[in-house]
Amino acid sequence: MKKTIALALATTTALSTGAFAQEITEFRIGILGGENAQDRLNSNECVRAYVEDLLGVETKIFTPADYDGVIQGLLGGTIDMAWLGASSYAKTYLTDPEAVDVVLVKTNLDGSYGYHSIGFARADSGITSLDDMEGKVFAFGDPNSTSGFLIPSVEIPNAIGATMDSGDYFGEVRFVGGHEQTIVAVANGDVDAGVTWADGQGDWLDGYNSGALRKASDAGLVDMNDLVEIWKSEVIPEGPIVLRRALPEQVKADVTAFLQELHGMDEQCAYNMAAGETAGFMPITHEAYEGIIAVRQAVQGN
Repeated sequence: MKKTIALALATTTALSTGAFAQEITEFRIGILGGENAQDRLNSNECVRAYVEDLLGVETKIFTPADYDGVIQGLLGGTIDMAWLGASSYAKTYLTDPEAVDVVLVKTNLDGSYGYHSIGFARADSGITSLDDMEGKVFAFGDPNSTSGFLIPSVEIPNAIGATMDSGDYFGEVRFVGGHEQTIVAVANGDVDAGVTWADGQGDWLDGYNSGALRKASDAGLVDMNDLVEIWKSEVIPEGPIVLRRALPEQVKADVTAFLQELHGMDEQCAYNMAAGETAGFMPITHEAYEGIIAVRQAVQGN
């Protein structure tokens, strides 16, 4: 069924496809870290297959070990498309403003495109807020993650009146690699608390409607009854889907159109790609991320 739908979509652009298929020999999709490589491949396989049928060229998924692998791939021309976090987009833009085009953003069920960094701990830990975290181990995902580090690094020091340096307020601040790793580390008791991302809509016991907690809950990695929320950031703009600017214009137009139609034609595929329930992908521009770019530049310099 999926292939039939994709082929029908491809038929509508067959004339233009013939013109640009000769200009590219393959299409490469980069997936940010945050869960293990096989899960990233599985979650996005349907998108890969659709794009391959649409463009008529081999389409591959790349799952670098960290966020910077995707960023460098976009900058170096070895990755053509990625769904970046806002901070990862900021780094890409600050390194080379001409590298990528912002095209789409994931929307929540209410039509908004914001989400939150969520601090959480084990429910049996006795930790219910940041006040209980003094001297304890706090886990963060990746230095290039918006919710997994950038926003907490600004908002949490304001909340606790101290820096996030290990030994200042928290006993240790530890990077564990990504959202899935953070969730597992907290659930297993390897760290006292961590941060991850969620839309903040729906029920906590579902892992909210979408985000890393929802994905981990769906996968059976964690029972949300075992976790408790201890902190929530202000609203963060959802990161953009970007396309390498040097791609042929028709390739960019057709891939963008396909992704806009994905939720309507294959809701399960959209669910897999978006890590939960979504109202689909809508157009967005660079201007939506100027605030995050300014924060990234102020905090990290790039």
